[in-house]
Amino acid sequence: MEELVKIGRAFVEAMQNRRGIAHVDELYAEAAESVEAVVPPGRDVRVAKGRDAIRAKREDWVATHDIHKLVADGPYVHPPNRFAVRLEAEVTQNASGRKLHLREIAIYSVQDGKIVREEFFMLPS
Repeated sequence: MEELVKIGRAFVEAMQNRRGIAHVDELYAEAAESVEAVVPPGRDVRVAKGRDAIRAKREDWVATHDIHKLVADGPYVHPPNRFAVRLEAEVTQNASGRKLHLREIAIYSVQDGKIVREEFFMLPS
């Protein structure tokens, strides 16, 4: 369980320090998957497959949003191999100027010391 807690804390710290892109190479397995609750606007798939795709998804999100607030709370561990993080963000979409208050729970599965899957659960409006 120590390794799970260590990875979860490293993830939360990276998010709090706005290192959400930089930490992908450190914490994610090469073949990791990222599963959104719904197909995000401007994309045609819910699942990003592979560390490069996850990094690209985050880079795109940062490039298309002005982030005013980002909170990551956790990790909430579920041994032997999962942890959850509560995420909250206040952003403005660059293209539309629309302000959003986003809240979601993310579940992370860990194998061999790396995140292999993340799943996002959204709070409906």
